[in-house]
Amino acid sequence: MSKQESYKFVKYLWRDEEADKLQGVDRLVYRSNRLGDDLTLTNTGGGNTSSKLWETDPLTGVDVEVLWIKGSGGDLRTAKRDGFASLYLDKVRAMKPRYLNDPARGPKTESEDAMYPMYSHCVYNLNPRACSIDTPLHTFVPYRHVDHLHPNAVIAIAASVNQEKLTKEIFGDDVLYVPWQRPGFDIGLLIESLIKEHPQAKGVVLGHHGMSSWSNHDKTCYETALEIIDRASAYIEARDKGEQTFGGAKHQALPEAERQRLLVELLPWLRGQLSQTKRVVATVQDDAKMLRFVGSVDGPRLAELGTSCPDHFLRTKIKPLFVNWDPASGDLAALKSLLSEGLAQYRKDYAAYYERCKHPDSPAMRDANPTVILIPGVGMVAWGKNKSESRVTAEFYNCAIEVMRGAEAIDQYEAMDEQEAFDIEYWLLEEAKLRRMPPEKELDRQVIVVIGAGNGIGRETAHRLVKEGAHIVCVDLDETAAQGTAQEIIAQYGPGIGVAGTGVSNCGPAIGLGCDITNRESIARMFAQALLAYGGIDSVVVTAGIFVPPDKTGHIEDRLWDKTFAINVTGAYLVADEAAQILKRQGLPANLVLTTSANAVVAKKGSLAYDTSKAAANHLVRELAVELSPLVRVNAVAPATVVKGSTMFPRERVISSLVKYAIAFSEDEATEALRDKLAQFYAQRTLTQTPIEPIDQAEAIFLLVSPRLAKTTGHVIPVDGGLQDGFLR
Repeated sequence: MSKQESYKFVKYLWRDEEADKLQGVDRLVYRSNRLGDDLTLTNTGGGNTSSKLWETDPLTGVDVEVLWIKGSGGDLRTAKRDGFASLYLDKVRAMKPRYLNDPARGPKTESEDAMYPMYSHCVYNLNPRACSIDTPLHTFVPYRHVDHLHPNAVIAIAASVNQEKLTKEIFGDDVLYVPWQRPGFDIGLLIESLIKEHPQAKGVVLGHHGMSSWSNHDKTCYETALEIIDRASAYIEARDKGEQTFGGAKHQALPEAERQRLLVELLPWLRGQLSQTKRVVATVQDDAKMLRFVGSVDGPRLAELGTSCPDHFLRTKIKPLFVNWDPASGDLAALKSLLSEGLAQYRKDYAAYYERCKHPDSPAMRDANPTVILIPGVGMVAWGKNKSESRVTAEFYNCAIEVMRGAEAIDQYEAMDEQEAFDIEYWLLEEAKLRRMPPEKELDRQVIVVIGAGNGIGRETAHRLVKEGAHIVCVDLDETAAQGTAQEIIAQYGPGIGVAGTGVSNCGPAIGLGCDITNRESIARMFAQALLAYGGIDSVVVTAGIFVPPDKTGHIEDRLWDKTFAINVTGAYLVADEAAQILKRQGLPANLVLTTSANAVVAKKGSLAYDTSKAAANHLVRELAVELSPLVRVNAVAPATVVKGSTMFPRERVISSLVKYAIAFSEDEATEALRDKLAQFYAQRTLTQTPIEPIDQAEAIFLLVSPRLAKTTGHVIPVDGGLQDGFLR
């Protein structure tokens, strides 16, 4: 049997033909990525890997031994070379006497924490990447390669009441055991000492934390990690309780359609409850495993115990909010009432936990709201400052559930001691990591629906708003075009991190949806998908519109007149009306921005239906501003002859206009070239003498959805280059 075939519960992803092409740090990156690719081995952002490599000192030119270690806050699956810190190994090891000679040394002491800033004096080649708090473990393990991971199967052992006994029973002398101890210098030296006493050991189980493996060969180190995790998984699966997992079922899951209907009603209200200080974004998880846990007999008991691994509760908090609701009743009002009571009690409990456990130098108490909410029959809703954070939070609680399942299968689950949990959550080194995070952008935490995002002004608006941190729901009658814009955003900004979320909720910073704004049901379906994806909405921007030219006699058919008003006026109203129902449930200040036109106030021949529809849209803005105040600000931008990228200027209309204005052109010229000629002509009719482009409208829309014009509502902002006929608006 090959090495690859010997593993049953983990994926063997190492390929010699790939790894052998690499050297040094690139092999460490390869090993790290392969470990991160198997989600059973560690979680997003969790774990760290290292290699002790010989490098040339850039100052002296001599060979020096360098510890390369995955940097703080990085992710094994996606890490690149620049994600690794580098330290002169001899300098880090030289810190050992300094620590040992300090009479105040010990776990969780100021002396131990004071060692971390000293690493900055050990940096090789001016590498700016901050090193991990697990650096001592990697330094003092006397092997060239170390992998430190947080696999569910091993944490299940490490979170059992009889964790030490189980480690010995499963691994014999191959794996050491160390009870919970906060990462730092002391535990690194402890593991070094244990390896000297047990030189045959290939790894260690860390109580309530995870595991590490080591070897002088990187491939062997990788395979040792897999072996440890596979043995732990096999032991658990042989004892799995099947239908009696978590004590068996107490509640049946609601059908998928009913779950989604309930969530669409609940999510904006719930987001409003959690966003009184800062807005949060949701990830919904309602797969079979999650529904089994939230509907189980033991789910409430286990959830109340809290999580066991520090990597988990740094995201999920010490425990979730479990709502004791009977899904068979289907009573949404009762669920909201239970959630209101539960949230109030959770905040009190969290404040009491902080007061019980705080130290004189503890950071101020953070947001007391839960980040994980569990609802029987429905699933889990996780929350974070953005989609990535909520997906990671959801991922970590999925891991926590698997840990509970494993621990309860082989023994009894044991959560981390409350004081220890607090000391990790409010550890000054963790606080320093939070402070290293970049400042939030102007539209961070916002979810903005852009209708007409498939092209032109809508597309530019989507790109402009995501640049400021917003999550964008790209909507268009042409769903493929909407998805195209969303994919452009994802290609530029990345899909985000975290591997949780069911259905549309497993999304990144943008999604693309189809919608016919002349159909209320279509609008409602679109908003429902947006709510399932992100949990709420903060602004709605409507750039969709239509221009139907009259025939050669100047006449427009009744059906085309109706279509013009259906899209430019009624469609905008229907969107606003459906959005308003959601925004009222959410209860947070919001924005609605429509797109009208300079034509709304400039009467001219040849665009009767379009001009009058835009005049109606102007007044719709004013009426909606009154109707939806004070919760929703309603404004509009009024473009003039935006030719570039506009579906309202197909080639035929451009040519017709060029003929109308006697502008020379050739039939074989490209459409964009013809559009440029027409745009330049229109520009000459304005005071600024510059073409009006989609990006100009997008900038104005950004101002209206941002806090910059927070006191403006009921207004139409012209972005027309300066048209004298349209001054009075």
